[in-house]
Amino acid sequence: MSFLKAEWRKLALANYIIDKELLTKYVPAGTELDLWNGNCYVSLVGFMFVNTKLLGIKIPYHTNFEEVNLRFYVKRFENGEWKRGVVFIKEIVPKRALTFVANTVYNENYETLPMEHSWSLENDQRTVQYRWKKNNQWNSIKVKASMEQFNIEPNSETEFITEHYWGYAKVNGQKSNEYEVTHPKWEVYKVNDHEINVDFGAVYGEEFEFLNAMEPTSVMLAEGSEITVENKTTIKNDTSTS
Repeated sequence: MSFLKAEWRKLALANYIIDKELLTKYVPAGTELDLWNGNCYVSLVGFMFVNTKLLGIKIPYHTNFEEVNLRFYVKRFENGEWKRGVVFIKEIVPKRALTFVANTVYNENYETLPMEHSWSLENDQRTVQYRWKKNNQWNSIKVKASMEQFNIEPNSETEFITEHYWGYAKVNGQKSNEYEVTHPKWEVYKVNDHEINVDFGAVYGEEFEFLNAMEPTSVMLAEGSEITVENKTTIKNDTSTS
């Protein structure tokens, strides 16, 4: 049985090209940075969890909720092929129980903060916004996009950002947690405009404060789908053990 089943919907992704040396200390054992066209990305991602079930059970008041995370991309070579995955600098959710489970079971870095979202359709345009409150200040990511959905172009930047099916969390210098995330290939909307108001230093640490002054390299809006998060495996460098 999958550890978690849910839908991820209306994923707003703001992507930044940064110096890969900034992420060296965050790279989990057994993985290496995954680059696209030689560039190292971090992504600010906001989306909704919908119809969430933990070990097949819906937990009251924990089925539909927002998440915003800052993530980067890694890969792991195993059994003759590359596994492409993500690592989270921090994941923000509005429920303390979610933070406790994720940090305890998967060694992730979750934080519980007040959150809200809005989805609207007006003048043949959809607007998706996610907001979270840190130090009495609201942060937000807002995307305005087309009504129509489109297939993701093969070998595109969008495919690179969205097509990572493994999660990795650093345990220590020698060990990491690995888990599989399953979902079909998503469709995306054409982004017309965006607005990002985030104090990256306050939310993610001083070393990411430089993102305050950066415009994202690209902004995307994916529809999302049903997903599963499978049970974790512990890896030690290049050796896997359950």
